[in-house]
Amino acid sequence: MAQKAGRSMPPLDWLRSFEAAARLSNFTAAAVELGLTQAAVSQHIRFLEERLKIRLFSRLARGVALSPEGAAYLPHIQSAFATIGNSTTELFEPRAIQTVTIRAPISFVLLVLVPALPDLARTLPRIQLDVVTIHRPTDYDQSGSVLDIRFGNGAFPGREADRLTVERLVPVASPALAGNADWTSLPLLLVAGAREMWAEWFIAAGTPGHPMRSHRFDSFVAAMEAAKAGAGVLLGSRPMIDAALANKHLVTLSDFELSSSFGHFLTRASAAPLTRPEQDVRQWLLSRLTKMAST
Repeated sequence: MAQKAGRSMPPLDWLRSFEAAARLSNFTAAAVELGLTQAAVSQHIRFLEERLKIRLFSRLARGVALSPEGAAYLPHIQSAFATIGNSTTELFEPRAIQTVTIRAPISFVLLVLVPALPDLARTLPRIQLDVVTIHRPTDYDQSGSVLDIRFGNGAFPGREADRLTVERLVPVASPALAGNADWTSLPLLLVAGAREMWAEWFIAAGTPGHPMRSHRFDSFVAAMEAAKAGAGVLLGSRPMIDAALANKHLVTLSDFELSSSFGHFLTRASAAPLTRPEQDVRQWLLSRLTKMAST
């Protein structure tokens, strides 16, 4: 079978000359492109026509024109050469590393994005992230990235948003602190901004709140480190605290979780099309966070 296929296939040099001459409608131009003489191209074409027992070109005063049979043959040859070229590039030519810039709150970066980077390296080995951490809402006003991860309720004027997380709030503390006292009498750790929801949690849980307050932080990750150190009780945001719970660095103090309308969203300007690498990162993030939410 292989020998029969080999006999039926004309030499590649003949086919290259045919493709170039057909595309350029000129034997001389084909010879220049291929680095051959005009006589060599003409000979290749003649050998090919004799092999196929069909005339592929009509010779004109200036140049050549494909015969109907040649016109029917050409797209098959071009498709075969394209397949060979694409396969060679895919298998043997190194592809450039693509950099995608993404801005995100420092807590999301440390608690969610950084632990997921090994999976990104396996899934998208040709993409590297340029991560810019956000500390204040005005940091988003800086130019330099198309993709932003924002915390909120999903309403971001002028931006399209894909939800990444659905926040669920539950009191947590270090195991040592939780085991030594009734947690409702312990200091409460505060987080500035949208996560300051202790009052809402107490009302929804039907648990009397208390006025004892302790340290206040401008990032959730800093408040979480304080809770792990035993400084007080944190209103933990799941899934942000899930790794700390799994590692027993924190324990939950109540079975009640308050579902919030807030969460993290992957956003982009409505008028800004994504590049292919940015699309790949978007799909990876959505898939990764979907898996996290289901575990």
